[in-house]
Amino acid sequence: MVELHSNFTPKGQRDIIDGVYPTNHQLHETIEITQGLNSWSELGFYFFTSTQNGHGVQWVGDHIRPRVRVPDSWHWPIGASLSMEIGYQRAVYSPDTWTWEIRPIVDKTVGRCYFAVNPALERTWHGPGVAAGLDFAPGVKVGYDFTKKINAGVEYYADYGRLGRFDTLHDQQQQIFAVTDLNVSPKWEINFGVGIGPTASTDHLIVKGILGRRFSWGRQPTSN
Repeated sequence: MVELHSNFTPKGQRDIIDGVYPTNHQLHETIEITQGLNSWSELGFYFFTSTQNGHGVQWVGDHIRPRVRVPDSWHWPIGASLSMEIGYQRAVYSPDTWTWEIRPIVDKTVGRCYFAVNPALERTWHGPGVAAGLDFAPGVKVGYDFTKKINAGVEYYADYGRLGRFDTLHDQQQQIFAVTDLNVSPKWEINFGVGIGPTASTDHLIVKGILGRRFSWGRQPTSN
């Protein structure tokens, strides 16, 4: 699968803080390439870029993401997977340049409703966040199929800070998105959303979109 992730910040941080570029009017374009290894595992690669007045088009960094999931043959009542994301981002975009993330995902479809929870943990390997230990950065998605092709709902992303010693609400990062998924074809992934940041440390307005295309070649994997 090849995906283009687009994120634009109409209203964000306007000042350079600790050498990090402001996020206001910053456009991020990310290319994600994912290859299925078999019916229950895959490997993904991210290439991040940024475009902004005064800085032009710049490379931000790269991440790699292996992921495994519970095979369909196990007949679990819920979907469950585990991914690990390891990568580098330049210091002008994040003071923590090398990071590691472990992201378990649990999801369930009930009738027209879809629910997903991602209680992610993040760790800095290089940068000022090394001493902070593990950060708790959960994500939640709730969607509803209004038609066979249109699903709409809410996505929530956060970083509460150090596990066991959360930041104050002022310093936490929290984002709430109203999103739409268009199920036009099994080969395509189309997602669009507008989000707000209700806390002081979060960009106040973000527009995002995902356009993905699935490809198949060679022998198709069998169920395990």
